[in-house]
Amino acid sequence: MRLAVPTVPIVAASALIVAVATGPAAAHFQEIIPSADVLPDGGAVTLDLLFTHPMERGPVMEMARPKRVGEVVDGHTVDLTGAIVEKKVSGKSTWSAAATLDKPGAAIFFVEPQPYWEPAEKKWIVHYAKVVVDGWASGEGWSAAAGLPVEIEPLTRPTGLWTGNLFRGLVRADGKPVPFAEVEVEWRNDGSVTPPNDAFVTQVIKADQNGVFAYAMPRAGWWGFAALVDGPAAKGPAGEAATTELGGLIWVKATDMGASPAK
Repeated sequence: MRLAVPTVPIVAASALIVAVATGPAAAHFQEIIPSADVLPDGGAVTLDLLFTHPMERGPVMEMARPKRVGEVVDGHTVDLTGAIVEKKVSGKSTWSAAATLDKPGAAIFFVEPQPYWEPAEKKWIVHYAKVVVDGWASGEGWSAAAGLPVEIEPLTRPTGLWTGNLFRGLVRADGKPVPFAEVEVEWRNDGSVTPPNDAFVTQVIKADQNGVFAYAMPRAGWWGFAALVDGPAAKGPAGEAATTELGGLIWVKATDMGASPAK
């Protein structure tokens, strides 16, 4: 069950409780994938933005021009919306952005998409997604918030991670922790893995009473973590009753120890 934004006090911190179970197939994920998670010498980075099912490698869904694309550096937000470029993938609209990291420190890139109508579930989906890119492998600034309505605050540095590392995050909605939030997890499949059945496509984590979750990434590549909360009631395109799913996503890369990561 997905929880709405909490209106009750948050329970004091206690031992981490994390439950992992299998979830439904074909979960929607808003991707924002950079050309690298660490730029050892700074420089240019490109980002691909598309709406898809990562583990199943598609289909790619039509993505309207995002409402907002931005970059947070040193506490300042840079608007990149005017510079995004449309790209066609499988005949569908996707988008790309580019930026340059000209000094040490993390850049937090984010996208606020237009609402996507899912007719099969009669709901609007809005996934606020972000990714951290570290300039000069500084290890600084990675925990800064992008100020999104639903957002995962990383409790583990989300760059320079080895395969098998434990990623921890805190789910926030309107800046407040969300107790027992549901977090869907998918690996961005490069074609090397065929799930045994649908139960393996999407993993599901239930955060603890403080909104904290954890997941050990078992394979190299990009991992998407999608914290889902219920948004306001709405109407569909034909005026029918509809629900709204709000998601706060973060993308994290794991690298194999034998893979000779960039220096």
